[in-house]
Amino acid sequence: MSISVTQCDPTPATTPLHWPTPATVHVCCPAKQLAPQQRQALAIQVLAGTQEDSELARQHEVSRKFLYQQAHTTEVALGQAFAPPPTPDGVLFYLPVTKAWLRQLVLALVLICHSSYRGVVELLRDLFDLSISLSTVHNIIHSAVSQAQGVNQQYDLSRICIGAHDEIFQASDPVLVGIDTASTICYLLSLEEHRDAETWGIRLLELVDRGFAPEATIADFASRLRAGHQEALPGRPCRGDVFHALYDVGPLVRYLVNRAYEAIDTRTKLERKQATAERRRGRRDQSLAKKLSYARPAEAKAIALADEVALLARWLRDDILSVARPAYAIRRDLFDFVVAELRARESPCPDRIRQVRTLLEKQRDNLLAFAVELDRELGLGPRVAGQCDDRPGGLVGAIPADVGPEAVAS
Repeated sequence: MSISVTQCDPTPATTPLHWPTPATVHVCCPAKQLAPQQRQALAIQVLAGTQEDSELARQHEVSRKFLYQQAHTTEVALGQAFAPPPTPDGVLFYLPVTKAWLRQLVLALVLICHSSYRGVVELLRDLFDLSISLSTVHNIIHSAVSQAQGVNQQYDLSRICIGAHDEIFQASDPVLVGIDTASTICYLLSLEEHRDAETWGIRLLELVDRGFAPEATIADFASRLRAGHQEALPGRPCRGDVFHALYDVGPLVRYLVNRAYEAIDTRTKLERKQATAERRRGRRDQSLAKKLSYARPAEAKAIALADEVALLARWLRDDILSVARPAYAIRRDLFDFVVAELRARESPCPDRIRQVRTLLEKQRDNLLAFAVELDRELGLGPRVAGQCDDRPGGLVGAIPADVGPEAVAS
C-alpha cells in the first residue's frame, strides 16, 4: 500500500493555470511489514478473544478486517490439520512405478493370475498407458526361468506327503508334472521327448535323490506312468484320481441323453406326419402307424436308460467318490452296486456301457484307496467303518431301503 503526497511549485502569473507536477512519496503499510510469526500470533489472539479486536488493530496499526482475514486463514489450517481420515474412496497409497516393479507385475499376471501375453499387453496399455510388445513379455517370463530353477532346487521335497502326477502337452511334446497336493507347489515340470516308463522312472529317481519320499501318489491309470512309479518308488501306493473316472462316465451319460432326445424327435416327427395324413385323407397312414408302434416303446426305453445311467453317475460322483461321504466298506458296496446296474443295462448300448463298466471294475481299488486312508485317519475300525450286520456280506445303510436295484430297473 502506498500514499501519494504532492507538493506544488509556485507558477508564474503569465502561465495558464494548470495542475502542478506531483512528487510521489511511498509510505509502506504496517500490515505488510508483519512477519508470518506475527500474523500467526495476531490470529491466535483474535481466536482466543483475550483482547478487544479494535485494541489489537490500534496497537499494530492494522484494520480489523485484516485481523479477521488472518483469523479465517488460521481456522482453515486448523480444520485441515484435525480433519478425519479420508473415506475408502480416497487414495490409499502412492506406488512408485519402476521398471523392476513392472517386471514383477508381468510375472505376477502370468504366473499368479494365469493371464495370457496379450492380456498383459492390454492391461499395461489400458491402466498404465504403457506400450509393451509380446516379445518383451516373453523375454521377461523366460528371463526368470533360471532364477526360478535355482529356487525350485532348494525346496525340501521330504515334506511332501501326497504327490499328484500327470502328463500335459506343449506343442504335442509331453511334459511330466508333479504337484504337492498340500501346498500346490509344482516340484516336477519337465519337457520330454517321450513319456514312457523309463523317462518317468528317471525323473522320479532324481526327485528321490532330493528327498522325495511321499506316503502315496495320485495319478491316472496310464500304464507307463504307473510303471515308472513302481520302478522309482517301490512299495509306495499310487492311488487313482477320481477325475478321470468321472470324466469317462460323463460322455456316456451325454451320449445316452442325446440318443433319448433323438428318439423323442423321431416319435414327434412321425406323429406330426400322421396328423397331416389324417387331415388330408381322412384316415390314418398304416405305414406311419407301424413305425409309431416301434418308435414309442423305443423312446420310452431310451429315456429310461438315460435317466437311470445319469442317476448311477450322480451316485458315483456325489456319494461314492466324494470326500465327505460314507466309510470305505459302504463306498465299496455302493461302487459294486453301480457296476452291477451298469452291467444289467449293457444290452441296449453294449459297446459304450461295457467300456465304462469295465474301466470302473478295474479301477475300483485304486479309486477308493483314499477312503481307506480317511478311515485310518479318523480311527474307524472294521465294524464302525462297515456297520456290518449278522447277514453274510450285509451292510446296514450301505444302500437306502428305497434305492435298490428295483428302484432303477428299466
